[in-house]
Amino acid sequence: MKSYIPFYKRNLKVAIPVMLSQAGQVLVSQVDNMMVGKVGTIELAAAAFANSIFILGMVFAMGFTFGLTPLVGHVWAQKNKKDTAAFLHNSLQLNILLSVVLAVVMWVISYFFDQMGQTAEVAAMSVSYYRILVVSFIPFIVFFTFKQFAEGMADTKHAMVITLISNVINIFFNYLFIFGNWGLPAMGLDGAGYATLIARIFMPLMFLYYFMRKDQFKEYFNMALRMRPQWEKIKELIKIGWPIATQIVLEVAAFAVSGVMMGWLGVIPLAAHQIALGLASVTFMVVTGIGSGTTIRVSHQFSTKDYASMKKASYASIHMVVLIMGIMAILFAVFRNQLPWLYTSDEAVISLAAQLLIMAAIFQVFDGLQVVLLSVLRGVSDVKTAMVYALIAYIFVNIPISYVLAFTFEMGAIGIWIGFVFGIGLASVLFYFRIRKMFKRLEN
Repeated sequence: MKSYIPFYKRNLKVAIPVMLSQAGQVLVSQVDNMMVGKVGTIELAAAAFANSIFILGMVFAMGFTFGLTPLVGHVWAQKNKKDTAAFLHNSLQLNILLSVVLAVVMWVISYFFDQMGQTAEVAAMSVSYYRILVVSFIPFIVFFTFKQFAEGMADTKHAMVITLISNVINIFFNYLFIFGNWGLPAMGLDGAGYATLIARIFMPLMFLYYFMRKDQFKEYFNMALRMRPQWEKIKELIKIGWPIATQIVLEVAAFAVSGVMMGWLGVIPLAAHQIALGLASVTFMVVTGIGSGTTIRVSHQFSTKDYASMKKASYASIHMVVLIMGIMAILFAVFRNQLPWLYTSDEAVISLAAQLLIMAAIFQVFDGLQVVLLSVLRGVSDVKTAMVYALIAYIFVNIPISYVLAFTFEMGAIGIWIGFVFGIGLASVLFYFRIRKMFKRLEN
């Protein structure tokens, strides 16, 4: 184990800013839920439903930007400034176009909310909130493009600073808009949406300032401004980006469909689902930070053909994730009855959320493993097989098991979450055997 200590340190040096950024981002979304939950259970359920639909488009576009990091990492590690700048130019154009198209599609979907089996109150209240989130979608994806480019250059601190500042902005405007403080009208759930919109507009503007002023970015940014679109670079971005985006959206689809199914069970299951899922997403985003750091380290070592160090860095991240998620699983189980009180005082919601947190505790380690194993595969641009594995685990296993247990065996919300255990567990096993096969091939 002593041989891994330098790799733990190097991985954490890159990963900690990303972890803080990701954790801060998801914590603010949980503050949103806590504040909205204080307004009412129906508002919390409406937020859960709107987010379960919105997140599909958001994570697809976010996943598409993830392909930029290993591509930039390869050329930047080889000191190829021209190609590094070219990826910035072409990814910005491609991702802005994608986000506009997706935003239009997502807006159209809102006209069908009343046909998705939700209660009339939840469906009606969620529409305006959802549309505000859709407007915030485009600046958020521009931010993520800047973020993934910077991370390809092993710079994770600027995104952390921007995210933490935007979190403060979000919470401040939540305070003003949700409850109507400082003489403003109380906007409830819509107020949370407007606060998110303001924060997400700030994020790309701040990164643009850094790119224009900071020496490590300015040269690449100025080169990118003078370039024209390059079809070869766009094809590379699509080739890597769409399998990552599809893989992520397949996983999130399982959670999105579960949100819709929870709505079929009623307002209380949907609100409890939002609480348990929100808490699980905090730990998920923390290990996503480790995953992002792993992709950066692996992509740099893969480009220099240092396969021994690449393997050590990969397993060092696996060790850290198992430890962190093991601790989180214990905390979820021990404090399952206390954590839901942060969101609501509705005892029926709290009781069911506590039961769902037991399921969340069971799949914590598997969830962390699948994140970091995928990050290793992304670092070497091995993304298509992961997409197929995600289809099997989340669509062919997770969703059917959730439905059958919830409605055929009448296990309700618990049955839906048992499906997560099977889906996430299978995904982590499949991804693990894939990277083992990859390392054997490289060693030969």
